[in-house]
Amino acid sequence: MGYSSIVNIPKTQMECLSSSLCLLLLFTISTSFLNVDATFTGTYGVNYGRLADNIPSPHSVVTLLKASKIKNIRIYDAAPEVLTAFKGSGIEIIVGLGNDLLKEISIGEDRAITWIKENVQPYLPGTHISGIAVGNEILGGTNVLLSEVLLPAVKNVYSALGQLGLASSIEVSSPHSEAVFANSYPPSACIFKEDIAGYMKPLLEFFSQIKSPFYINAYPFLAYKSDPEHINLNYALFKSNPGILDTKTNLHYDNMFDAMVDASYFALEKAGYDKMEVIVSETGWASKGDQDEAGADAQNARTYNLNLKKRLAKKKGTPHRPKMVVKAYIFALFNENLKSGPTSERNFGLFKADGSISYDIGLTGLVAPNAASSSLLNYKGMGFRGWFQSSHTWVFTSCAAVLLLILSST
Repeated sequence: MGYSSIVNIPKTQMECLSSSLCLLLLFTISTSFLNVDATFTGTYGVNYGRLADNIPSPHSVVTLLKASKIKNIRIYDAAPEVLTAFKGSGIEIIVGLGNDLLKEISIGEDRAITWIKENVQPYLPGTHISGIAVGNEILGGTNVLLSEVLLPAVKNVYSALGQLGLASSIEVSSPHSEAVFANSYPPSACIFKEDIAGYMKPLLEFFSQIKSPFYINAYPFLAYKSDPEHINLNYALFKSNPGILDTKTNLHYDNMFDAMVDASYFALEKAGYDKMEVIVSETGWASKGDQDEAGADAQNARTYNLNLKKRLAKKKGTPHRPKMVVKAYIFALFNENLKSGPTSERNFGLFKADGSISYDIGLTGLVAPNAASSSLLNYKGMGFRGWFQSSHTWVFTSCAAVLLLILSST
C-alpha cells in the first residue's frame, strides 16, 4: 500500500505537494549558506585577547557574547579551544596569524596550506571563521624583516585559501597602527610615511585586487594621553565640544574617532585607493593607568565605549564618507593581567576577569552558574539567526524524508 493511499490524497495534489517540498528543500539548502561571505555582521565587534590566567573559559565567553548580543570578534591566534567552543554560536570570527609565523608562511604556499588545514579548515563550517588577519601592526614598526615578508605571507595565505576552496568565504587582511601615517591632522592632510611606501603600496594594490578592507587600530585614548594639554578630552570622548574644522575640505568633526577614520580614507585616496573600505580593527579606552597616563580612568572608559557603541548603532558614515557605514572592533573583551607595558595595557576590558562588567554600557555580564539562568542566557543570546543555523539541518532532513516517501509511492 502506497503512502498516498494511506492519507487518501489524489495524485494531482500529491504532485503539487511534491513540488512544494522540493521548493522547500531548495530554500533550506540555499539559506543554509546565507552570509557565507559576511565578515562583519552589523557595525560592532570586540577583540577577544587572552593574555591572562584568570579569565572565563571560551565556552563561558560564548554565553557572555550572546547575552550581550556581540556578533563579531577578533582573536590574535587560532586557538583550538576557542574555535571549538564557538562552533554553532553564529558569531563571526577573524583569526590571527601571528607575527612570529610570518617568515615561515612567506616561504611558500605549501606552508600556508598546512597552517590553514591545521588551524582553520577543521572547524568549518560549524565555527564561522570569516577572516584571517596576517600579522598585526607590522608596517611602521622597527622590524624591517617582518615588513619584507608581510606581502609574501599575505599572498600565500590567499592563494592557499583558493587552493582549498575557501577564498570566497574567508577574507585576508592585515591591521595597521597609526604609525603608518606621517601626519593625520587635519584628516585631509593624512598621508602614509615615505619610509614604508615601498611596502604599503604593493600591499594595498593586492588588497585592492582581492577586495579586502584597510584595517586600522585607532585610539583617541592614545592620542589624548600623548598630548592632554592640546587635545580636548570631550572631543576624544564623543562629548559636547566645539570640534575641529578641516579648512581644506570645510568638513567639521565633533569627535576624534571620525577624524581618525577619515584620515585613513584621505591617505588611501592619495595612494590611489579611493574605493577601499576602512574598518577599525581596534579602538578602546583604558579604565586604569599609571600616574603619567592622562585620562585613564573608569569614568572616561565608560563614556568613550558607551558613546562609541551608540555612534556605531546609528549605522552612519563619517563627514568625508557619509554613505560608508563605520564598523569597529572594541579593544578589549577582558582586562588581561599578563600583558606587559604600562598599567593601561592591562585595563582595556569591557569585562573583568570574573565575567562581570567593568562599567555599564548596556552589556550583560556572566550570571551565577545555575541551570535556569544558563539556559535563559543561551536562548536569549541565540536569536533568530542562531536558531536558524542550528535547525536548518533538521528541517532539511525532515523534508527529504517526507519527499522520499511521497516519490516512492508514485
